[in-house]
Amino acid sequence: MHSQSTGSVPIPQPPPHLFIGNISEIDPTNAPSSFQRLADIYGEIYQLDLPGRKGKVVVISSYDTINDVCDAERFEKPINTTLEEIRALTGGGLFTAYPGEKAWGVAHRLLMPVFGPMGIRKMFGDMMDVATQMLLRWDRFGPEHEILCSDDFTRLTFDMIGLCAFGYRFNNFYYDHANPFIEQMVEVLVESGKRANRTAIENKLRVFAEANRQANVKKMHDLCDHIIADRIANPRPEAKDLLNPMLETVDKETGEKMSHELVRYNMVTFLVAGHETTSGTLGFLFYHLLKNPETYLKAQAEVDEVVGDGPLEPKHISQLVYIKFAIFEALRFLGPIAMISKHSLEPTKIANKYQVQPEDNILLNLRGLHHDPKVWGEDAEVFRPDRFLNGGWENLPPNSWKAFGDGVRGCIGRTFAEQEMIMVVALILQKFQVELADPGYQLRKYIYPCIVAVLIVF
Repeated sequence: MHSQSTGSVPIPQPPPHLFIGNISEIDPTNAPSSFQRLADIYGEIYQLDLPGRKGKVVVISSYDTINDVCDAERFEKPINTTLEEIRALTGGGLFTAYPGEKAWGVAHRLLMPVFGPMGIRKMFGDMMDVATQMLLRWDRFGPEHEILCSDDFTRLTFDMIGLCAFGYRFNNFYYDHANPFIEQMVEVLVESGKRANRTAIENKLRVFAEANRQANVKKMHDLCDHIIADRIANPRPEAKDLLNPMLETVDKETGEKMSHELVRYNMVTFLVAGHETTSGTLGFLFYHLLKNPETYLKAQAEVDEVVGDGPLEPKHISQLVYIKFAIFEALRFLGPIAMISKHSLEPTKIANKYQVQPEDNILLNLRGLHHDPKVWGEDAEVFRPDRFLNGGWENLPPNSWKAFGDGVRGCIGRTFAEQEMIMVVALILQKFQVELADPGYQLRKYIYPCIVAVLIVF
């Protein structure tokens, strides 16, 4: 246990077991559900002993604790055990770069302008290209055909990143099975998550699992290297994607371009971090809209008013306010990113009460934050996009909505994801009347939209 300094409040902990600590409390296939279950028992903060970790794992779940830990002067994102394992795939890419790593600074400075509103607006045409492929496919199935939206949303968001970011067509809507890159990626992430929670000896013994992981990593890297080589051999100066800036722009601070290896790492990072999170959000959004028909009708009425029967245009995106806040509400209710990881730069107290050390891994439980009655009221368990309207969004207290992460390590592709999701929702509501295949379907309490994101953030 930590030695508690004067005036600090002890952090509760489930009873640990000899040798294994609290590892039996965590379901390795859905760790965030376990963290939330324990938060329901222990409240706004608790700590765990997990094998192979130097300090404690401290889980915080209230607005007061999380708001304090978002202080960038005292806390930063660490590269924890799982992210160390994922670096086999994404290296020094934006998500897995170490704090202060040179590669992160170069990539971040070069890509921030490209991900700005004007850069994303230029991608509108390519986004429409891919969205139209899905809508035509749905239309040709006819009204009696049940569509597994989660699968099609995954194909959609993956193809959008491929085309908008790299000018590459994965063409997932033209094959029965999704591109093997997706399965390879999931296998790598799942095995990386498992490796992070095994002992070093067990990892050494699992020779075949590691060989398979490395083989998948190589296939994914080979594809990225092929795309890079093709762009270099066949320049496309007119392309509005990310690949040109990544290959050609010089960082003003260092006077360097991104190395081809760093370009590859960031290509994989965008594909990993940007597709399953968005597709999971779209699936959950339509579930909530259909379970709350008054919200579905409001979203549909907004599309009728703003877009009508004509084509969706870039100017419409900012006018679809209710749809944007319906997406924000789906992300608040239960978003695909379950946890944010932090550690303190020096010994300090969280919320002026709970003592933590720099070696402690602090997990910010976003479900607890986004359902804290102190911020969201007594109807936090209700899907209600209207809570953001009429100044509701602008008047939220700082650090109360963290669906895209926090601070400088927050999601660089947020504007991309917002435009993509608003576009897709508007097009679907304009052209289709959507129904649940099973009207009685209910979400389990601790289910999460995105197992990929769950594994990344643990």
